[in-house]
Amino acid sequence: MFEETHPDQTLPSLVAALPGHYTSRPLVCTIIFHPLTRRIGERFEVPARLGGEPLVVGRNGPGFRRAGDVMEASIDERHVSRRALLFSWQGDSLHIERPRVASRAQVAGKELQDVIRLDPQQLSRGVPLMLSHTVVLLLRFDSPSVPGHGGTEDFGLLGGSNYLAGLREEIRRAARCEEDVLIRGETGSGKELVATAIHAGSERAGRPLVAVNMAAISAELASAALFGSARGAYTGAERAHEGYFLQAQGGTLFLDEVGDTPPGVQPQLLRALQQREIQPIGGALRRVSLRVISATDASLDSDACDFKSALRHRLGSLEIRLSPLREHPEDIGELALHFLTAAARSMGKDAILPGERSSQLEIARWAELFHQLLRYRWPGNVRELANTCRQVVAGSDSALAVPDSVRHQFEKARRDGRSIPSASGARRMHEIDEEQFARAWAQSGFEPAGTARLLGVSRQSVYRRIDGLAGYRLAGQVDKAELRQVLASCEADSARAARHLRVSLSALRAVLRGTDLEWR
Repeated sequence: MFEETHPDQTLPSLVAALPGHYTSRPLVCTIIFHPLTRRIGERFEVPARLGGEPLVVGRNGPGFRRAGDVMEASIDERHVSRRALLFSWQGDSLHIERPRVASRAQVAGKELQDVIRLDPQQLSRGVPLMLSHTVVLLLRFDSPSVPGHGGTEDFGLLGGSNYLAGLREEIRRAARCEEDVLIRGETGSGKELVATAIHAGSERAGRPLVAVNMAAISAELASAALFGSARGAYTGAERAHEGYFLQAQGGTLFLDEVGDTPPGVQPQLLRALQQREIQPIGGALRRVSLRVISATDASLDSDACDFKSALRHRLGSLEIRLSPLREHPEDIGELALHFLTAAARSMGKDAILPGERSSQLEIARWAELFHQLLRYRWPGNVRELANTCRQVVAGSDSALAVPDSVRHQFEKARRDGRSIPSASGARRMHEIDEEQFARAWAQSGFEPAGTARLLGVSRQSVYRRIDGLAGYRLAGQVDKAELRQVLASCEADSARAARHLRVSLSALRAVLRGTDLEWR
């Protein structure tokens, strides 16, 4: 999704025969890895009606292409059989058959011997396929296509999924107007990249883009940092200081992590946004002309959050929600190739990359790596994928060599349920033992949502599990006396207190904001 590798940047349906909400989502088969790496990202849609004969997927068909292209091309890889797999619909399930004499194939990490049935839930999550240890595919219900979207600019967002096509269109629309924008999405999902793209496509593109991390501003200094201060406004103020609002005059102010804005600053921020008027400390009122784009991964609408609703709605005149990478895994192949190529070039290791001169063994190793990248759930999203690709390149010399740290990362994910489930189906909470649940609870930072993602279960089932187990609780269930005692022992450090109490740091801070307790 990114075209930059900066570590802080985070980048009509054919299934009409299927029931429920799947009817508007095309079943797409995407090339995640191919020995000819320019083929990565090509795709074809599986017809909803196949007639009496199964669809043959193999060396000579069907035709794959990129969105917008007219020409199609088959897999055309000599190690893949002409009739590698046979697709057929039976009711709302897709049956995949491997003919007896066909080349080897894996479905969701398991060798396919004869036939397997994939239900709509599995297809919605995504099912990885590997053909003959050379080609990796993803079979998945994609987002509905975007009707009538135009423009060729990709805004640095790599990937051919319908989700990204829709996101590019949202960026175009946001860039064409002057409304403030709230970008919501998990950490590492590309919020800063989207903010930069909106600014670059707007009429303010030639003016400053000033980025502010609201989580890094202390409550005591927030007013001066945002709105500035006059000379002599406080001891040591020997000259006037321009705050971020004035630095962004005429351009765009990007408020990152806006959900962590100190409660005492929120009314001042709301006034500045409504009136486009600020007052530096010790100074006179000043008018400002700028656009505000904000971003957060916090749940601003939850009961545990003390973010003022008036500010939340003022920030979000326009709102863009970014999906986590696990919800558009068809883009992983293009993203990984980009990050691997960029890292190899920066480290002078272009020779390790897959190409037409690579041996069959080297191709098999690359195919396996992309297969593992596809099966991982990426809790850190695109930023984590970029970091993993850099680790792979850094650990390789004359040929691909996956470092132990990356291998252990994938192995641990499979043990903890953070990989795409096998073709046998999605996981259920009753399948997860006490030790596995406790490990995921700790790894997620005691976050119910994070625990659910790690285990591949619903958030509601995690809440039910917590209610039924001793030793588990939410931040809102800790009484004030215990909070006071723990904060005192942790020298008011909220992060240490959260670890001691074994509760979510963000939820604990939300609770503390509603108390008179001292914390930082």
